[in-house]
Amino acid sequence: MTTGPVSRALASLGALAAILVPSYPAIDRPAPAVAPPASASASAAPAPAPPVAAPPPPDAQARLVNIHTGESELLGPATPTPERMSALVGDRITGEAVPIAPRLLDVLRALAKKRGFVRIELVSGYRSPKLNEQLRKKERRVASHSQHSLGHALDFRVEGMTPKEMRKEVEALGWKGGIGQYDKAQDRFIHVDVGPDRRWRGR
Repeated sequence: MTTGPVSRALASLGALAAILVPSYPAIDRPAPAVAPPASASASAAPAPAPPVAAPPPPDAQARLVNIHTGESELLGPATPTPERMSALVGDRITGEAVPIAPRLLDVLRALAKKRGFVRIELVSGYRSPKLNEQLRKKERRVASHSQHSLGHALDFRVEGMTPKEMRKEVEALGWKGGIGQYDKAQDRFIHVDVGPDRRWRGR
């Protein structure tokens, strides 16, 4: 097919355009930045500070703690009341409570007064006949007619003191009644009662 003058002119214009108009490579445009999601810790409210335990009253001498129930009470010149003390050392099986001999609370105050504010753990107070019989079958040292069953005895330990040190301090008070010293590593305490005047070492 014969190429006419018009066709030759168009071909010449196309070649000229290819020479005059440069070819640019494609430009990769970055994707728009996306803010990272806020972390849960950044958006969450700060955790509240743990409550600070209130200091004991100025006249508090110790904190009494029942090791079986976890109940506690401040010991001071007028606290706990006789009724509260009876409940604090009530029978741990039946829940019964009887009046506790006032002298037992007095000896705790006398021991605590020499050491500032301390923790006193109450090991045993009132024992119902049912509890006393259960303990007597397990341990020969439990009396069948225990002073505990009358509300006349208390087993306890004072923080920072050995049973021997506790016994000696109670004796130094001129205590009239029973004092038992128990030194087992897993069972360290002293027994104090308002019964007959006697002394013994637990085994």
